[in-house]
Amino acid sequence: IAAAISPYREIRDEVRAAVEGDGAKFVEVFVQASLDTLVARDVKGLYKKAIAGEIKQFTGVSDPYEEPLRPEVLVSSDTETVVESAAKIIARLEELHLIAPLSAKAGGAQ
Repeated sequence: IAAAISPYREIRDEVRAAVEGDGAKFVEVFVQASLDTLVARDVKGLYKKAIAGEIKQFTGVSDPYEEPLRPEVLVSSDTETVVESAAKIIARLEELHLIAPLSAKAGGAQ
């Protein structure tokens, strides 16, 4: 699992090709939130500075963010709870047979 800010599709596609070329599975999780939500969550105040023009080439403000065309998982962190978003990710990983279903794990842990 790796968390990365990769604003350009081309770079994410290159990483996907490299990972899958090594025989691993690449699962892109797109965590979507509105700019208002990002500003409200930003404890460092970087978004406000970028919007005011104090920071140049800031992803999502003055520099583009190219949304994924077909992410394996899309979570909307400004409308979903953390639990709902996590459940979507876990469900997709189960569907892809990358993790065992939680119900199977719970049954074996008795």
